Amino acid sequence: MFLNAGKSKASDDEHGDYDDLQYSSIRSNDDTLRLMSSGEESNFDEGDHNNNANVDDLVSKMDLTDDLLHMVFSFLDHSNLSKAARVCKQWRAASAHEDFWKSLNFEDRNISVEQFEDICRRYPNITALRISGPSSNQLVMKAVSSLRNLEALTLGRGNIMDSFFHALADCSMLKRLSINEAVLGSGIQEITVNHDRLCHLRLTKCRMMRLAVRCPQLETMSLKRSNMAQTVLNCPLLQELDLGSCHKLPDSAIRSAVTSCPQLVSLDMSNCSCVSDETLREIALNCANLSFLDASYCPNVSLETVRLPMLTVLKLHSCEGITSASMAAIAYSYMLEVLELDNCSLLTSVSLELPRLQNIRLVHCRKFADLNLMTLMLSSILVSNCPVLHRINITSNSLQKLTIPKQDSLTTLALQCESLQEVDLSECESLNNSVCNVFNDGGGCPVLKSLVLDNCESLTSVQFISTSLICLSLGGCRAITNLDLTCPNLEKLMLDGCDHLERASFCPVGLSSLNLGICPKLSTLSIEAPYMVSLELKGCGVLSEAFINCPLLTSLDASFCSQLTDDCLYATTVSCPLIESLILMSCSSIGSDGLRSLYCLPNLTVLDLSYTFLVNLQPVFDYCLQLKVLKLQACKYLTGTSLEPLYKGGALPALQELDLSYGTFCQSAIDELLACCTNLTHVSLNGCLNMHDLNWGCNCGQSTNLPTVDTLSRASSNENVPESSEQSARVLQNLNCVGCPNIRKVIIPLRANCCHLLFLNLSLSANLKEVDVTCLNLCFLNLSNCSSLEILKLECPRLTSLFLQSCNVDEEAVEAAISKCTILETLDVRFCPKISSMSMGRLRTICSSLKRIFSSSSSLLP
Repeated sequence: MFLNAGKSKASDDEHGDYDDLQYSSIRSNDDTLRLMSSGEESNFDEGDHNNNANVDDLVSKMDLTDDLLHMVFSFLDHSNLSKAARVCKQWRAASAHEDFWKSLNFEDRNISVEQFEDICRRYPNITALRISGPSSNQLVMKAVSSLRNLEALTLGRGNIMDSFFHALADCSMLKRLSINEAVLGSGIQEITVNHDRLCHLRLTKCRMMRLAVRCPQLETMSLKRSNMAQTVLNCPLLQELDLGSCHKLPDSAIRSAVTSCPQLVSLDMSNCSCVSDETLREIALNCANLSFLDASYCPNVSLETVRLPMLTVLKLHSCEGITSASMAAIAYSYMLEVLELDNCSLLTSVSLELPRLQNIRLVHCRKFADLNLMTLMLSSILVSNCPVLHRINITSNSLQKLTIPKQDSLTTLALQCESLQEVDLSECESLNNSVCNVFNDGGGCPVLKSLVLDNCESLTSVQFISTSLICLSLGGCRAITNLDLTCPNLEKLMLDGCDHLERASFCPVGLSSLNLGICPKLSTLSIEAPYMVSLELKGCGVLSEAFINCPLLTSLDASFCSQLTDDCLYATTVSCPLIESLILMSCSSIGSDGLRSLYCLPNLTVLDLSYTFLVNLQPVFDYCLQLKVLKLQACKYLTGTSLEPLYKGGALPALQELDLSYGTFCQSAIDELLACCTNLTHVSLNGCLNMHDLNWGCNCGQSTNLPTVDTLSRASSNENVPESSEQSARVLQNLNCVGCPNIRKVIIPLRANCCHLLFLNLSLSANLKEVDVTCLNLCFLNLSNCSSLEILKLECPRLTSLFLQSCNVDEEAVEAAISKCTILETLDVRFCPKISSMSMGRLRTICSSLKRIFSSSSSLLP
């Protein structure tokens, strides 16, 4: 059984709604039942007598008085009370106090009649009781005769005989009676419920022939899903009646029962298929205070001649009789607040002027085409899956959010909603350009903040003038060719999928960032954004006219804007002087005149001129004194002399990263660059055809103050090697020479002073034959796909990863190389024809620090 501990006070407030009463979540065991049946008088014989005596002595020393125990135990549920009862006699007596056993639950509990009688005799003041199961009739008869203070009684899953209902009057304090899933009586005679104090009655999923209820104090009654042919009510104070799914009740019986309750406020007769308009008219005449009506799934209800002026909630789901003519009757319910018309298949239009309406639902109304609402208090509207809806007109002072997605036929929208802040019209494919007027200043939505028009594919020219709009989404509107936004507070804009946009104006907007890289047909752009810091125009290949006025802009990516001119670049740099990152990759129309405009950008730190036709970089060297990153990939018209100011004149003193990949620079220019530009930390020379050797063993431009042999030996032992203050300041950390087909030799000796070099990538250099690297701090070396590699010498005490995939180097060279790499963890020798998979153990023996070896026979050897 489930039990609910509580204090001695028993009142209406204490019990609350007994149908929803929360009993203890812990099912009691037999100890609880024994405690309830035996009580304080029984012998305390659990455990050894001497042990009990010791426990009693201990409790006495704790000086816990009966009053203190009572207060503590009032916080325990019945399961824990039962456990406490096993401590000592004092605790047993205290836990058995009747104050803790007011509400008992015997649902699905195998309890004998004798045990139940004993419990009732022990606790005569029980106020709440639950019983279910085959023996429920016998137990409840004992309860009715013994428990005179019973206030709430719940029965279920059994056969409740007539004698119970006759004896019910003996429970004079009973206020709540609930019977669930039971057979009442013998099934052939009338069941009578006659009680002077009963206030709440629930007979759900019960079977009976007839029911008569005579309860002068009854306030709520539910017969939901019960099976009966007739019901007679004599309940003058009844306020709530639920007849939902009483399929066998005829229309006349429902009419007679409901009209006999003049104080009725709430009526649920959903799924009573026999209910007619005549019954509703009689109810309207006799129940003047009716405010809640649920007539869902009543196919004969049309409401055309029904007048219910006090109604506040009306639910008419799946009522086949509801049509546009029914709206005239609904309009008489001037107090109406909630209206639900889901699945009304014959409804074609709704036109209502209801001053108090707050919530309306119209879902799956397949013929519904026109919605006209004038209700100042409307705060929620749900319109969904109405395939022929083409017109919406709403006037409301309270509506804040409007969501009407996937209305394919919607063409006309009129809104006068002074509080509306969010609108979602996604996938309304028939909406045209005129919808913009609805959301512009003066259009009826003065405080609109968020507007979603995703996948509205009929929009071609969008223009918004709004001082309130903050978020606008036009994702998937592929037909838009012209976009004009004058929204000074706009902070978020979504244009994904607007790939046919040709002209765009954002003057002014409050955006902090904007990505137009998904608009390949954009040719004309105008932006005035005082707060914008990032602008991406990548891929706008036909953009030829651009006015950009963003005084706080720090990042501009104009990659692949091949039509962008020098004049446009000049105007942009003048109006955006704070730019720090400028990407002009593949901007083939930019020339030396355009580069001269860089003098307007004193804070420029990142410049990408890759894939351009530039021949002179002098403006870059003259004006970009703070430049840290310079990318010149595939600038085929730049020669070695173009970089002379860099490695001869000391230009760009702050430069750290230089990318000359796929360039045509000669070997001597590359050598001098690497020798003289000691401030560089990252250099990329990928795919440089004119690079033949990387030999820092001679003429490397380094100081003669080289590390001693002792320094090298200590480095090989993993000791920290402090830099000599006299060493040259080469700070190169990352060198990429991927895919250099003509490079044959890489020699980096200790005297090259590459003490900061951490990452060296020489992969895909097919003609590379010799690698000799002595580098104290190198941790990553990639020689994969260097198919001609024969000589490998390494003295790299901090190397952790070595990749030799598809190299022609033999086992002896690899063994010698890794023997001096004392902390190497990862070795990749897959597809190396001269290295046998059987030699992996020997490699591990030579280099004990190895954790991962990749070989052709196994992807990973532990």
